[in-house]
Amino acid sequence: MCGLFGVRGSAHAAAVTHLGLYSLQHRGQESAGIISVDADHRPHRLRAMGLVSDAFPSDRIESELPGGLAIGHTRYSTAGSTSLDNAQPLLVNFRGTPIGLAHNGNLTNATELRIELEDRGSIFTSTSDSEVLLHRLATADAESPTDKLAQALAGVEGAYALLVLIGDTLLAARDPRGFRPLVMGSLDGATVFTSETCAMDIVGATLEREVKPGEIVTVDAKGRSAFQALTPRELHRCVFEHVYFARPDSTVFGATVEDSRRELGRRLARECPSPGADLVFSVPDSSNSAALGYSDESGLPFEFALIRNHYVGRTFIQPTQAGRDAKVKVKYNAVRHVLDGKSVVMVDDSIVRGTTTRGLVAMIRAAGAREVHMRVSSAPITGPCYYGIDTPNREELIAANLTVDEIAKDLGVDSLGYLSLDGMLESVPVPGSPEGFCHACFSGDYPTPPPTDPDKLRFGCGC
Repeated sequence: MCGLFGVRGSAHAAAVTHLGLYSLQHRGQESAGIISVDADHRPHRLRAMGLVSDAFPSDRIESELPGGLAIGHTRYSTAGSTSLDNAQPLLVNFRGTPIGLAHNGNLTNATELRIELEDRGSIFTSTSDSEVLLHRLATADAESPTDKLAQALAGVEGAYALLVLIGDTLLAARDPRGFRPLVMGSLDGATVFTSETCAMDIVGATLEREVKPGEIVTVDAKGRSAFQALTPRELHRCVFEHVYFARPDSTVFGATVEDSRRELGRRLARECPSPGADLVFSVPDSSNSAALGYSDESGLPFEFALIRNHYVGRTFIQPTQAGRDAKVKVKYNAVRHVLDGKSVVMVDDSIVRGTTTRGLVAMIRAAGAREVHMRVSSAPITGPCYYGIDTPNREELIAANLTVDEIAKDLGVDSLGYLSLDGMLESVPVPGSPEGFCHACFSGDYPTPPPTDPDKLRFGCGC
C-alpha cells in the first residue's frame, strides 16, 4: 500500500504535492519522492528513505523541483526490497521525453511480464514490479500519452492506482476491478489526484469524483479528458481500506471511513458481546472509531486505557518482524489506574501475525486487568493478499494456522471474538450495496488468478 499525490496546472506544483504527501504518510513510511516537470519539459526529482519530513526539507522544494506538474509517492513495500532503488516515483528519459510513474498496488502477473520484457532486451534497475509498467510504457508504439498508457496496461493483472507523467502530460489510471482508491479534484484551476480525500483537504482542493475502474484521465495543455481504456470488471474494492488502512477523515470508495468503522464496532458488539465487562478501549489509533461504536452499542464506557506514542510509526507497515517488535515496545503504554482490577474489552481492527497483540495483552495484564476480552472488528485473516497488503505467506497468519480458541490461548486473552465476514461487508456503507469488495484475505475468494510464483512477486511493487 502506498500514497499517491499529483497536480498539474499549479505554479507551485511540487510544494502542493509535498503538503499533500503529509496527509498520506500513514500509507507508507519507508521512502518518499516527488518528480516535477518544468516549463521546458525537463524533469526534476527528489527521493529519500524515511518520512516526508525527512525526505524534503522545505527550503529545497521550490528551488529543486520547479514547474507546474508534479507527482509524489509515499512507499510501503508489500514487495521489493527496502532501498532507494525502489523508492518512487520512478523516472526515465526515453528518446528525450521524461516518463515518471507512481504506483499503489501489486501486479499479480509481474513475473511473467518482466521475463517477457527481459527476453526482448529490457534491463531492470530495481526489484519493483512498478518498473514493469515503466518499460511497457517506453516500448508502447502508440502516439499519444493516453494511448501509450492504455497499451501498456493491456494484459496487466492485479491492483494498480497510477499517476504517470509523459513529457508535460499528467495521467491517472485505476485497474478495471478498482482495488485501490484514487480520486481527483481541482485547486485554483489546477487538477489534483490523490489516494485519499484527506490529502485534498490539507491543500484546500475541491473533491470532484473517483477515477473510475479501467479509466485513464489525461491532463495536458488542452485541458482534461477521460477515456475508458479498459472494460470495467466486477468491482473488488479493498475492504481493508475501510477496516484499517485509510485515515478516518477520508472518504474512500464513496463512503466515509469514520462511519464505516463506527458501524463495524456496533456490529461487533451485537455479534460478540462481553457481558460483565467494566469498560471498552481501543488499540489506538486505527481502532478508535470501532471501539467507540462498540461502546455505543454495548453501553460499556469507553476509556483511554492504552496511550500511543505518536512519534512512532505504524507497526503493521514495518518491513521486518524485528522492526515491528521493536516499535511495539515503545509505541504503547498502559494506563494502570484505568485497568487495575477491571474486566476489559480490547478492540482492535485486525490480527495479522499476532505478535503485536500478544505483547499488548501482556502489557494490559501487567497493568492489573482482571480479565481481557479481545474483540476484532474484521473477520479472521486466513490468506495472503496479492493486491498490496503485506500478508504474503499463510505461515505468517495466525488465523490461517490456529482455531479461534487456540488463538485466544496463544494471545493470553480470556475470550476472543471476530466480526463475521458478512457483518464486516455489510458495515461499510458504500453507495449501491455491500457487494463489490475484495475480501480474498478473509474468504480465500481471489478475484484474479494467484501469481504463479508468490516468492518472485516479492520483487514487486515498489509500493
